[in-house]
Amino acid sequence: MRWSPLSSRSIPASTGTSPRRRPAVVNRRRHGLPTLRWPTDYRRPDLTYRDRLDRTVGDTRFELHHARGETDDATWVWIPDRKVLCPGDLIIWCAPNAGNPQKVQRYPKDWAVALRAMAGLGAELMLPGHGLPLAGADDIAMVLNDTAAYLESLHDQTLALMNEGARLDEIIHTVAPPADLAAKPYLQPVYDEPEFIVRSVWRLYGGWYDGNPARLKPAPDAALAAELAALAGGAGVLARRATELAEAGDLRLAGHLAELAAQAAPDDVDAHRVRAEVNEARAQAERSTMAKGVYRGAAAESRGKSGDADAGGA
Repeated sequence: MRWSPLSSRSIPASTGTSPRRRPAVVNRRRHGLPTLRWPTDYRRPDLTYRDRLDRTVGDTRFELHHARGETDDATWVWIPDRKVLCPGDLIIWCAPNAGNPQKVQRYPKDWAVALRAMAGLGAELMLPGHGLPLAGADDIAMVLNDTAAYLESLHDQTLALMNEGARLDEIIHTVAPPADLAAKPYLQPVYDEPEFIVRSVWRLYGGWYDGNPARLKPAPDAALAAELAALAGGAGVLARRATELAEAGDLRLAGHLAELAAQAAPDDVDAHRVRAEVNEARAQAERSTMAKGVYRGAAAESRGKSGDADAGGA
């Protein structure tokens, strides 16, 4: 039997193949596996539930609880007679994967609500979706409550700034988790990271418009890049400045200029060489799997276009 919470994602509305093929593209980029094949056929649930489902197997009762977290159809399991908690991917021994930039909407506030509910159960053994088991009621409650507080802080800070009319650009460069929580070994941003969680909150409440009117109905990226390159004196000028900025440690700004140079001159080998080098440097400087995968993917793309596919890498 295969079960799932009843949600918009449990039973796809369409049997088309395009949405189901996208995970292959995303995971190839994220993990640097260009030949990865992702399954496109799945067994659909034959038992659904909305809020909670109790099942007894042998003499053991399992309580299945619906939550919105990494997806809107997450399940966490409580085994009351043995005081065992299975939180699934709501706990992964690092910062919650609540802002993945290449996946569906995540739900940081609802995620925190589920963690608070689990923290009140008095579990004595926790078996998370990733990472080692954890024993001891006090330690389990601490991890659950700290993770909830981490998400609540990012959520509440972001929403407060949104309600003040701040743009997304201001918010992602302002909001940060509390320092004491950010220092916890089980909340390190090695898979997802706070900046991406902030974007997830924005997307949930504010839609895709980031507050910059120029990006509401923008010119094509290539047209903007060509105009800026012409003003600067050519794509080569942008590329050289990108290299200077990267060497000075300003990788964010270097990334913009390297991208503009390659878009303005898509067949220019030197522009793509610089784009590859900047993105390789960015990948090396990042901690999260999400960021590393995107930058490595961009670097590999430009290495291929520069005729230097085997060089570099991060």
